[in-house]
Amino acid sequence: MEKDQIDHLGDELYTALRQQHTLVPFTERFPEMTIDDAYRISLRMLKRRVESDNERVVGKKIGVTSKAVQDMLGVFQPDFGFLTSAMECVNGSEVSIAEQLIQPRAEAEIAFVLKDDLVGPDVDEQAVLAATECIIPCFEIVDSRIRNWDIKIQDTIADNASCGVYVLGDERIDPRGMDLAGLRITVQKNGEFLSEGLGAAVQGNPLTAVAWLANTLGQFDIPFTAGDVILSGSLVPLEPVVAGDRFSLELHGVGSASISFA
Repeated sequence: MEKDQIDHLGDELYTALRQQHTLVPFTERFPEMTIDDAYRISLRMLKRRVESDNERVVGKKIGVTSKAVQDMLGVFQPDFGFLTSAMECVNGSEVSIAEQLIQPRAEAEIAFVLKDDLVGPDVDEQAVLAATECIIPCFEIVDSRIRNWDIKIQDTIADNASCGVYVLGDERIDPRGMDLAGLRITVQKNGEFLSEGLGAAVQGNPLTAVAWLANTLGQFDIPFTAGDVILSGSLVPLEPVVAGDRFSLELHGVGSASISFA
């Protein structure tokens, strides 16, 4: 796709984000769109957020890493996006759907905070562990600007991996010596059990997922940098969110997080 077209579609997504409306899937309009095209569209949308709204990039995210999420969305490979300073919500806070979101869904996952840079290719699980300062329990509230979540991999990559907002728990735990694949997470919705999953749900191990993202972004000369927050992918199925919902999670042996919606 030509640069003018890339910029136009990135601007469409930015406008949809700000005006809280959805778009016809890009892959329906442009079936020839490649993953590389989608990535460049995502960067255009990100550029608008940084330049127009003074947002800062504070990390990256991996999405569609677990079989449960892949089956729900019909997307069968991971995607990736960028976290900005405007996306983080305080643990236990209330988010207004009417003011901030369009068609949100909740994910429970493990967040990594890096103490060292990581630059792909050739990043492996041990390199990720060595570069990690801590892990944190996390809710990511994904939100698609694409109509009815009717997405292919190109659509979700272009849409910054369907990023909405996220909340980090208060606990910061050194993961060295922990069995990250065996970590168990349980989720409650409105005070009742909703779902549970293991770290192994994301590509067998969250470290594997983070290494994949470091190597994938390395192909575009984008590093992980010290201080980055990395969301490693949902351990449980996505759950639709409506006003009045309250979610809490327990990442056993690590900590908890909660978020509610108005």
